[in-house]
Parts: sequence; C-alpha cells; structure tokens
Amino acid sequence: MSKKTPTATAPAKRGRPVIANSARQTKLSKWEAKLANGETISRGRPSNPVSNRQMRLAAQAVRKSAGLDIKVGRPKKESTLIVEMVS
Repeated sequence: MSKKTPTATAPAKRGRPVIANSARQTKLSKWEAKLANGETISRGRPSNPVSNRQMRLAAQAVRKSAGLDIKVGRPKKESTLIVEMVS
C-alpha cells in the first residue's frame, strides 16, 4: 500500500437549488431587512386580548407585580374524610 496524500477536490453542490425570485426567498429577504432595521417579526396566531385566558393571565401578572399569591391549576377539593368524621 502506498501512502498517497489526498488531492484537493472541489466540494460538490448538495441539496435543492435556490430559486432567487421565489415567493419564499422574497419573504426571507423581507424578514432579513426587517431584522436589520430593528423591527420585530410576528409569527404564529395572534392572541385575542379580550379572551378569558388573556384576561386571567393579565390578572395573574397584576397579582404577581403586587406581591400576592398566584393560584394556578384546579382548586383543591375538600376531603370527604374530614366531613365524615365531623358528622
């Protein structure tokens, strides 16, 4: 076996070719321009500020900023054992 040094070859192009004027490429270039200007990019479904969940989250944020307890989850059910012992 001879120890030959590998020759340098140009790497082959891999993957799908990029079409410069496609709708996705124009959208990506607009996103990059917005990021360069310091603008925000909104993604996903926008939240409804008057929905019950958003109102509950806003109330929790107010309670947290006031230093009050934040109760999350389902309320605990009273134990039936204590009720039976009292009866």
